[in-house]
Amino acid sequence: MTPILITTVLLLLVAAILFYNNLVRNRNLVSEAWAGIDVQLQKRSELVPNLVQTVKGYAAHESSVFEDVTSARNTGGNHIETQVMARAEQETALSRSLGRLFALAEDYPDLKASEGFRQLHSSLVDIEEQLQYARRYYNGAARDNNNAVQRFPANMIASLFGFVPADFFEIELASQRSAPDVDLFSA
Repeated sequence: MTPILITTVLLLLVAAILFYNNLVRNRNLVSEAWAGIDVQLQKRSELVPNLVQTVKGYAAHESSVFEDVTSARNTGGNHIETQVMARAEQETALSRSLGRLFALAEDYPDLKASEGFRQLHSSLVDIEEQLQYARRYYNGAARDNNNAVQRFPANMIASLFGFVPADFFEIELASQRSAPDVDLFSA
């Protein structure tokens, strides 16, 4: 073999190793980012029963709203690869149910004034803010992973070793569904 051929083979081997390592790093970042989302979704899921119980005490006759929230809360999973889109749909359903729960709370001034409800609502807003940050981080990691998996020549290494694009995670948050308080008559 000639020195030029040996050098070319070595350069191609080094390039393949670098592409592979970049793909592994991106896949691990997506997994790490998903874990951050999962933590926030778990916190939100743990808060829901307390919120439902608080509202139930004031609006016991609104059982369909409570059933919807409880049902939506119980459908969440925590697998990443092929379940990101399904999880997004489940969490959006939970957010919509929580939005209806907060709309129901608007009809009960005593409930809105209760310290327990305000604390739960504030906790939910905080969790959803953290979830929004985690979602942005995950989607950024997914974007970077997808770019690495789909760009030439890394796409050849990616297909050879089974690297796949990651789904983006988009959900509608309950705090985004509530109407803003606007007082046009205050000075």
